[in-house]
Amino acid sequence: MSSLSESTPASAPGKVILLGEHAVVYGQPAIAFPVSTLRTRVTIRDAAQLRVTSAIWDRTYQIADAAMHADPVYSVLSLTAEALGVPIPIRHYNIESDIPAASGLGSGAALSAALGRAVAAAAGLNLDPAVLNSVVFEVERLYHGTPSGIDNTVVVYEKPVYFVRGHPIQLLHVQAEYTFVVADTGIRAPTRESVADVRALMVTQPAATTRAVSAIGDLVARTRDALAVGDVTAVGRCMNLNHTLLQQLTVSSPELDRLMQVATDAGALGAKLSGGGRGGNMIALVNPETTSTIEMALRAAGAVHTFVTVLRAGMETAT
Repeated sequence: MSSLSESTPASAPGKVILLGEHAVVYGQPAIAFPVSTLRTRVTIRDAAQLRVTSAIWDRTYQIADAAMHADPVYSVLSLTAEALGVPIPIRHYNIESDIPAASGLGSGAALSAALGRAVAAAAGLNLDPAVLNSVVFEVERLYHGTPSGIDNTVVVYEKPVYFVRGHPIQLLHVQAEYTFVVADTGIRAPTRESVADVRALMVTQPAATTRAVSAIGDLVARTRDALAVGDVTAVGRCMNLNHTLLQQLTVSSPELDRLMQVATDAGALGAKLSGGGRGGNMIALVNPETTSTIEMALRAAGAVHTFVTVLRAGMETAT
């Protein structure tokens, strides 16, 4: 039997990418960590038909309808059930989420992971994290076309990771505590589009794009070393340089650039966009005592929402 019962909501966290987005698609490393205070939750109720609801939709699925197989939500249900070796449990699955959509915080992966766990709970079975990770990655392909795999990995395992596509997961070891302010531009920008645009740059400007991608990979490696020894200044410097390279890849926006500048002017040690870019969120490394000042400055500059999250020693071993 599953340790998660039908009476207990299945859930999964959001995530933030610290460094390496976009370059990770091309084999470079990236660093990301979970944001456990932002979660997607799925509750299960008895139902006569397969039904999935949320604040923005109410869908009833006919399992025999082949058209449903292209629907990402249905794909989670069917792929999870297939992995478990059972039919899709006929239930009413209700989704609630604190994670803004299309903002770089892993909302799609969190939805898939939480819903997959709910299917397992409804079936009364355990779902191996590696199997769930594969399911969520497959569904991410429907959302993003060529996902890196970082969203599903961080969201499913709920650990900070040093991630290289196609390689075994490396948990990120951190010395000291790092405080971040995350600010939302309010602009919803699908990751699929920015990923496709960088891919196009690889064709039209291969030399410059390859240099930028490689330089991002170098910054990620330097950041991993800095995090391991508690070098906060070096981490901030690498974040600033990473943002400049993401600007070269055309995935920033005036709104993100402005929030980055406002954060650094208010005392942040480093700042950059986080996620797909073109909107969504930026992340700033701050001294804890400046958190409120920087949040107020970001909101005054147009951020529609801010929150504080922490990367600390021991997260890689927490359960």
